[in-house]
Amino acid sequence: MKHGIFLLLTSTLLLSGAAQADEKQVDFKLEQLKKNLYVLYGRGGNIAVSSGEDGIYIVDDQFANLSDDIKAQLKTLNKAAPEFVINTHHHGDHTGGNENFANAGSHIIAHHNVYERLKEKHGADSDYLPVLSFGQDMKLNFNQEQAHLWHYHHAHTDGDAVVFFKNANAVHMGDLFFNLGSLPFVDVDGGGSLNGLMKAIEDIIHKIDDKTIVIPGHGQVTNKSALIHYLALLNQAKSLMLKAMHVGASLEDVVTARPLAPLELQYASWLPEERVTTLFYRSLTEK
Repeated sequence: MKHGIFLLLTSTLLLSGAAQADEKQVDFKLEQLKKNLYVLYGRGGNIAVSSGEDGIYIVDDQFANLSDDIKAQLKTLNKAAPEFVINTHHHGDHTGGNENFANAGSHIIAHHNVYERLKEKHGADSDYLPVLSFGQDMKLNFNQEQAHLWHYHHAHTDGDAVVFFKNANAVHMGDLFFNLGSLPFVDVDGGGSLNGLMKAIEDIIHKIDDKTIVIPGHGQVTNKSALIHYLALLNQAKSLMLKAMHVGASLEDVVTARPLAPLELQYASWLPEERVTTLFYRSLTEK
């Protein structure tokens, strides 16, 4: 019962925070990373932008009410509507603009599980849904660039896609990587798991090199060294959690004990320490 009350209060706080955030002015920032590759910061997930001779496409599209502003930013690079929108996963701060971009002529691409989750939320006939979906991987050859979409199962969610840009030597991580100096959101109810997330991060570290540009789902663009540091932080957090859980302590006992406190991290209002602890506990105890 306590667990249910905790989740209800958390959901209420999240909705309240989101409503307040919608009222704030968004300061967009468009940054060039390589010749044909950019990142657009706004509110929600970071947007990667490929713009070149073939046209333009984006990775993630933030919230629906920001679509017009995002389109205005993109038109400074290319007047055409994006040919494609790649979703790194199903969360609304990465897919909220799907319908608006689809109605403007964009083709949505995502993993099969993203299709299913968006269908469950918006309906089978919705323009939010991807028109192209894939299983393990997919390659998009556009703007003299090969974007390799690679699926990591049961990581942040069950539908995560990481986008490797071969020629630009860059990678868009989606929400596998929160570059905010804190711990990530493991969406257990969306098929995510802490172990799967850590396994994915380890695999990506082996796939990239010291010069790879790393675009996180949230936070500033960074590099491989920061990703290695992030994995070390996840290992520390997991170790602290397991130590607190080893005697079969209940969720309430572990939350009260604050096992993550020694890390001395800052937490966002929508993802407080108690919620991170709860999600990590559930992930480490569920099969």
